[in-house]
Amino acid sequence: MDMISKIGIAGGGQLGKMMILEAKKMGFYVTILDPSERCPAHSICDEHIVADFGDEEALRRLASSSDVVTYEFEHINAQALLRLESEGFLIYPSAGSLLLIQDKLKQKMTLQSAGIPTPAFLPADSRQEIEEAASLFGYPLMIKSRFGGYDGKGNLILASEDGIDEALYFSKGKKMAEQWVDFKLEASILACRGADGRIAVYPVAENTHIDSILRKTRAPAEISRELTDEAMNIAEKTMHAFQGVGMFCIELFITKSNGILVNEAAPRPHNSGHYTIEACRTSQFENHIRAVARLPLGDPSLVSCAVMANILGEDGACGPACASGLDRALEVPGASVHIYGKEISKPKRKMGHVTATGATLAEAESRAAAASSFLRMTAGALKMED
Repeated sequence: MDMISKIGIAGGGQLGKMMILEAKKMGFYVTILDPSERCPAHSICDEHIVADFGDEEALRRLASSSDVVTYEFEHINAQALLRLESEGFLIYPSAGSLLLIQDKLKQKMTLQSAGIPTPAFLPADSRQEIEEAASLFGYPLMIKSRFGGYDGKGNLILASEDGIDEALYFSKGKKMAEQWVDFKLEASILACRGADGRIAVYPVAENTHIDSILRKTRAPAEISRELTDEAMNIAEKTMHAFQGVGMFCIELFITKSNGILVNEAAPRPHNSGHYTIEACRTSQFENHIRAVARLPLGDPSLVSCAVMANILGEDGACGPACASGLDRALEVPGASVHIYGKEISKPKRKMGHVTATGATLAEAESRAAAASSFLRMTAGALKMED
């Protein structure tokens, strides 16, 4: 088997940047593809192909200059990757697993076929299909775009039959309906699968969302041993179902009856796994690079409790990013701050995060709250072209 020395990454955002930081520790040459000339990963990559994620010729250039191609988010040209794969180019996670995951309906069907519990679901492209879902699942009903969508974009809560017209037209593409889940808490579990089929599973983490945007992750989640074991079993089953190589994140609902349902899976490192950089023996980013480079996986175990809090762009501010409070935040014991390097700050845009470690979750949470209280991401004035 040929040695991998060059890695291509579709995407140059914060996840790509963190992948590169780990890849550079192991001596890899990294090329990125991203349409933004000054994306967060630009300053630390070896080459940058400036092109759209749907540009098949640009993806071919990325693959031709790399021993393996991976990606930092799902919304790329999977059909192009599939064609490259058929020509012998190495793509991890595979283009086939990406195609399944890009379509939320097919993703759920794959999970269901593997015996993995999910909320009940049906296609929802017509009034008749929505009415059928409502008659089976009741209201409220979650309507989702099957393609695209993130941070709550592409989701609509249908409260009653009066909203069916809105549900039909709130997004242009195909849709699905899901049974509403009255959950006790939201959680996620990270898993990494090597090219040899071995799987490393991280601790279950608890997530807090506001307006469908992740605000805080606590690890480990304060759930029973039985639920933890069940979640880890689900993670392994999910990895086998998609036959993915690299990091996957499985988002979970813990129901009020102490059941577990899989909400969605993502074939990449994930925002809810940022805590692994400081709190695990091997971070999600290092294990992803190890996996796609066909290297042995590292130990995913937790070495301390951790709380990660996202730093979002301030409300009402849009313009060149201005970070403040770093000096005060770094005075907090156990706190680490990550500023992503995005040029433009926008309201609720993820601009960075802080992770605090501690001997207990309470200590980590107190430290994360203290460090976060000092950090602000505002925007300067936009310069007007002459």
